[in-house]
Amino acid sequence: MTFAAPFIVLEGPEGAGKSYQAGALSAWLRSQGWQVVQTREPGGTPAGDAIRSILLQSDHLHLEPETEALLMTAARAQHVRELIVPSLHQGIAVVCDRFVDSTYAYQGGGSQLGIEPLLPLQEFAVGHLQPDVRLLLDIPVEIGLARRHGDVASVNRIDRAPMAFHERVRAAFLDRVAAAPENWDVIDATKSIDEVAESIILAVARRIRAFVPPVSRS
Repeated sequence: MTFAAPFIVLEGPEGAGKSYQAGALSAWLRSQGWQVVQTREPGGTPAGDAIRSILLQSDHLHLEPETEALLMTAARAQHVRELIVPSLHQGIAVVCDRFVDSTYAYQGGGSQLGIEPLLPLQEFAVGHLQPDVRLLLDIPVEIGLARRHGDVASVNRIDRAPMAFHERVRAAFLDRVAAAPENWDVIDATKSIDEVAESIILAVARRIRAFVPPVSRS
């Protein structure tokens, strides 16, 4: 699919600071003349938010990895059709906290389902939609989890998974980058918030040069 606005995705392990940086990036894009939708996965729609509560907050439920993968994918299918693609069609830039590669990393790597069974599910969910910019905010697992567990009120079911799970998640993200480095910008998320934000802006500015914000078209 080709749109007049960029689709930008931030990926990474827990505690990488994606949510904050998605907001900072959205603010910068607006300063450049873009209308922006900032969203997240799972979530972004009423159906997606309901699924998010099951996946992240339902400690009393035992969810098999296959169930998690299907729920994540169902939320994504709704997200793409209800929010992401309509926004891009309107020339609105989309900044998304997680997308397809998180399923490959968390369910494929962390939960050890592998990539192959997930590929057709993701193709079914997103069609031909691909991010224009993929940012991996990379951080060692012990640092990221220390950040997450330092904010007790925000700790969720995934945060409480074993360290080995999170190590596999990070390794899976890095494997995704190694397989197609031209598609990614890797950001060192151990740096200060401002340094990370600057690195993200530089990477995004380079990647979206072909896009012209609406204020420059008039």
